[in-house]
Amino acid sequence: MRFLTQRKRFDDLSEQEIIALAISSEEDDARIYRSYADMLRADYPGSSAMFEGMAAEEDQHRGRLIALHRARFGDTIPLIRREHVAGYYHRRPVWLVENLGIERIREEAEAMEREAERFYMSAAQRTTDADTRKLLGDLAAAESAHQRKATDLEEKHLDGDTRSSEAAQSRRQFVLTWVQPGLAGLMDGSVSTLAPIFATAFATQDSWTTFLVGVAASVGAGISMGFTEAASDDGQLSGRGSPVKRGISSGVMTTVGGLGHALPYLIADFWTATVIAIAVVFVELWAIAWIQNRYMETPFFRAAFQVVLGGALVLAAGILIGSG
Repeated sequence: MRFLTQRKRFDDLSEQEIIALAISSEEDDARIYRSYADMLRADYPGSSAMFEGMAAEEDQHRGRLIALHRARFGDTIPLIRREHVAGYYHRRPVWLVENLGIERIREEAEAMEREAERFYMSAAQRTTDADTRKLLGDLAAAESAHQRKATDLEEKHLDGDTRSSEAAQSRRQFVLTWVQPGLAGLMDGSVSTLAPIFATAFATQDSWTTFLVGVAASVGAGISMGFTEAASDDGQLSGRGSPVKRGISSGVMTTVGGLGHALPYLIADFWTATVIAIAVVFVELWAIAWIQNRYMETPFFRAAFQVVLGGALVLAAGILIGSG
C-alpha cells in the first residue's frame, strides 16, 4: 500500500508531465518491438521486419513529442514513467511473452496499440482543460494511426506464403521443444512405472504401500528424465529449442504419467483402487496414441497398437511378478 500511495494520479499530472510520460512510453514500446524483432529474426524474418517497422514508427512519434516538449517547455524532460502513475496501462515483460508463440506475440503488439489509444481517449474525456484535452486527443489519434500503419506493415512483410511458412515453423518448434520431450516423458512415466506399481500392488495388496511406491517411482523417473533431456542437447545445432523447456516438459509429463495410476491407491479398498488404476492406465495409453497421431503424424492405429500393446504387456508382467 505504501508503494501505491507514492504513485501520482493521472488527473494530477501537468501538461508537461503528460508529454514526458508519452515520450517515455513511446521509447519503451520501441524497445519492446525491437526486442521482438531480434528474437524472431532467425526463424521468422517477415515478422521481424514488421516489428522493426513498428519500432521505427514509435521513434517517429517520440521525436514529434520531444519537439513539442522543446517548443513548449524547453530541453529538460521530467523523468516520469508509466509505473509512476496510478492506473496507467502497463506492458508485459518481453521474457513473459516470448514463450507464447508467434501469433501470441503479434496479438500482444496489437493490444499494446489499442491500450495506448484507449487510455489517451478516456483521459481526454476526463479533463476540462482545452489544451490538455487537445493534446490527449492528438495522442489517441497518433496511436490509432499507428494501428493502421502496423496493419500496413503486416500486409507488406507478411504475405500469404510468409505467414504460412512462419506458422509451419512455429508449429514445428512447438513440437520439437514441448510436444516431443513431453510425449517421451509421458510414455516413459506411464509405461515404465506400470511394472513396479502393479507388482507392489499384487505382492502386498496394500493400497498405501502401493501408493508410496508409485509416487516414489513417478517422481524419481520425472527427475531423471528431466535432467537427461536437458543435458542431452543444448538445442543450438538440432534446433530443438531451450534445454530447460524440454527438460521441464519431459520431467513433468513423466511424473504425471506415473502418478495417473498411482493416485487411485489413495483409496483404502485394494480391489476398488486396482480396478480404477487399470482403467486409468488404458486412458493414458490411448491418450499417448492420440498425441502421437495429432502432433507426430503417426497413423493412429499403428500408434495405438504399439503403445497399447506394449503397455498391456508391461502391465501383465507387473501383475504376474507381484502375484508370484
